[in-house]
Amino acid sequence: MHPDKLAFGSYSKAFITDVPADLTSPEALHFKNTIRRFADEAIYIYSFKENKMLYADGWEDLLGYADNEISMLTIVNITAPEYAPFSNELNDKALMFLHNKYIGDEPYSFTIELKKIHKNGTPVPLISKVGVFTTEQGKVTSIIGHSQKNESIKFGNVMRYAAYGPEKSEFEEELNKQLFRYYAISEKEKDALSLVAEGYSFKEIAARFGVSQSAIEKRILPMYKRFNVKSLTHLISFAFANHILP
Repeated sequence: MHPDKLAFGSYSKAFITDVPADLTSPEALHFKNTIRRFADEAIYIYSFKENKMLYADGWEDLLGYADNEISMLTIVNITAPEYAPFSNELNDKALMFLHNKYIGDEPYSFTIELKKIHKNGTPVPLISKVGVFTTEQGKVTSIIGHSQKNESIKFGNVMRYAAYGPEKSEFEEELNKQLFRYYAISEKEKDALSLVAEGYSFKEIAARFGVSQSAIEKRILPMYKRFNVKSLTHLISFAFANHILP
């Protein structure tokens, strides 16, 4: 079936399993000795080639799951219900983009702020980053994920995400286009909107970012329809009310 015909979330779910990592394997022990983990952070490495977790560390402290039981499917399925549709579709569209690109060693990744459900049933606010870990002949073979608890996140009705990579503009614009119908905002859109809130004109913002004025207009004006606002003043008020802007 063509990816666009799949239900939201089912494209990426077709590539993940419920198989946890064997933490006694030489590969997992190598990762344990070479990958740094910060406080309040959990890490995983998932192989599309082997269809299983290769490594997991920190998940019991973060979400209550032992490192040798956490699976990729579990991580996807414990997203809080109010964030699951957007998170699943973001995973889908990001993976579709990467599957259609010759990747090489380019550091493509995306971040998202969301809540996961702890094994004990309580919500945990996280900043999660997922990136390409290994490739073969231009195809992604494994990804690495970092999730860190952040109690300072103020959640509103708008999902916040960002895309990174050598073709960041293309990656982020593709995600924006695909996710337009959601209450969501990219980091690039947020950066431009924050300058609008400070009183800068579109022309001044364009000069600051080294892009055309029309490029800035394309970042700001679509938000009118997305968030159902009628003016810049209304858009800025909406952004503060929904914790898009501090």
